[in-house]
Amino acid sequence: MGSEPEARIRPATVTDAEPVFRLLRAFATTYRPGHDRFTTVTFPEVLRAAAEHRAEFLVADQEAQVVGYAYAARMPTLFAGGTILELLELAVDTPLRGRGTGSRLVRAMQDRARHAQDVEVTVPTRRAADFYRRLDFTETATYLKWPSPPPPPESPAPAR
Repeated sequence: MGSEPEARIRPATVTDAEPVFRLLRAFATTYRPGHDRFTTVTFPEVLRAAAEHRAEFLVADQEAQVVGYAYAARMPTLFAGGTILELLELAVDTPLRGRGTGSRLVRAMQDRARHAQDVEVTVPTRRAADFYRRLDFTETATYLKWPSPPPPPESPAPAR
């Protein structure tokens, strides 16, 4: 009658691509991530950003299974007098929600922000504000976005 082991928080690696994609598909509500673009462009770029300390990318690993991830981008700012770490994605397997894995991922991000001397950690959210409030986040702004339209199709070269 033992309890299940606590997830270990660690930096994401290239071998985490498939489990992160599975979690991402369940997380994303506005966008539908495509597997090809994820594996060839976005996942490698996020790993590179983390390696260059422009981002933090962590996974929660339980019994050799990735059960959650968190991704945050580090941005230099003028207004804050330093860098801020913006937590953009936090996903945990649905059956494990409410058991502390998400909180542990957020706390690990806060520790990394402290270590990097980021001025603050911010999180744009609509659905999880109460979760973040329980972790001592305070509401300070309304998050607005402008979805950039795709570029117009190239017009064919004029016939000669």
